[in-house]
Amino acid sequence: MASALDVAAYILARKGPMTAMKLQKLVYYSQAWHLVWDEEPLFHEQIEAWANGPVVRELYREHRLRWRLEASERLGGDPEVLQQQEKDTVDIVLDSYGDKPANWLSELTHREAPWKLARERAGLAEGQRGSAPILQSDMFEYYDGLTSGEAEEV
Repeated sequence: MASALDVAAYILARKGPMTAMKLQKLVYYSQAWHLVWDEEPLFHEQIEAWANGPVVRELYREHRLRWRLEASERLGGDPEVLQQQEKDTVDIVLDSYGDKPANWLSELTHREAPWKLARERAGLAEGQRGSAPILQSDMFEYYDGLTSGEAEEV
């Protein structure tokens, strides 16, 4: 199984330079849609509901204190580890979300149930720092509901 760092390295190699925030959101959406389309996780690392949206802590440690990341950066990952089916998922995510600004992606995650549920379970207010886990089951249920028109708001 690929790691979140492998997915991040693939995204940077394919999409080019971007902010760390945008990279985190694209990694999140890659995991979410892979759960729906392939019914298994893309990577094993936990995603947390931080104040600015979903974050993979292991990835954060690699880009910490840096705002912009270059296309050539691997961040400890290897894009060649991804299987073709996994690359296909990430490619579709990049085609759908890749041209959106980081703040737009962050605001989108704030309107969606998985981030909101994680924060609610942990008793975290809007903007409050915290690291509540976003459950893969919540991600699957919400994004699968989008494909069938049954997604619920929290």
